[in-house]
Amino acid sequence: MTVLAVLLLALLLAILLLGAYSLHKVRAAHLLLFDLRDEVRRDTREQFRQLEALQGLYVELQLDKSLPPTRGWAASPDFLIELARHARTAHPATVVECSSGTSTVVLARALQLNGRGKVYSLEHDPHYAQQTRDLLARHGLSDWATVLDAPLEPIAFGNAQYQWYRASVLPALPAIDMLVIDGPPQAIGRLARYPAGPVLLPRLAPGGALFLDDAARPDEQEIVQRWLAEAPDLQAQQRPCEKGCAMLLRADVAAAVKAA
Repeated sequence: MTVLAVLLLALLLAILLLGAYSLHKVRAAHLLLFDLRDEVRRDTREQFRQLEALQGLYVELQLDKSLPPTRGWAASPDFLIELARHARTAHPATVVECSSGTSTVVLARALQLNGRGKVYSLEHDPHYAQQTRDLLARHGLSDWATVLDAPLEPIAFGNAQYQWYRASVLPALPAIDMLVIDGPPQAIGRLARYPAGPVLLPRLAPGGALFLDDAARPDEQEIVQRWLAEAPDLQAQQRPCEKGCAMLLRADVAAAVKAA
């Protein structure tokens, strides 16, 4: 084989390799475009669901003033409407909430429409506590909810240490009909919301319900399993919310919900 033939063969191989590489890159680009298309479609569907839920809140609660933004760290509209619908249906007399904000307004308005009940919201941040009080006043709901300053402090269960709300600020209450757990923030430590179970679940009334936001996260999933193991009279349901929502029900409520 002559030198020229060898060079031509090498050139041909180089062209073939370049073509194969180009085809590989084109295919990868197509796959990336398809993934982006699917992600955009999912995001669009999710945003539409949140807009539907937000519109539903305004209609079902007959709100005549705007709610704060419901993106980022705030509770999502689909979680808020789950709370509103349960409160409107179950008519809880005593609602206890871990963390305050838009959810406090939603719950207070639901109780106002019911004509009975009160929300007690534990809030560790004084700034957010005052913001929520101002928001309640703006909506004319100050008589239906109390925001309690509850700084985070050490609490131990078993061999584990946590930072959780100062529960002693809760007044002497009858049994709790509805619990809403949306704090403390995950950033303060692993399983940050676990103490709500041993502290508050013993006070949950027969027929009461607990709602846990952010239930799609691994920490919250583990927390739910621990709560169920420690309180076998509870049953768990997953609600289709953007960030995940776990609803824990006493047995009699679970049967009613299944029959509905």
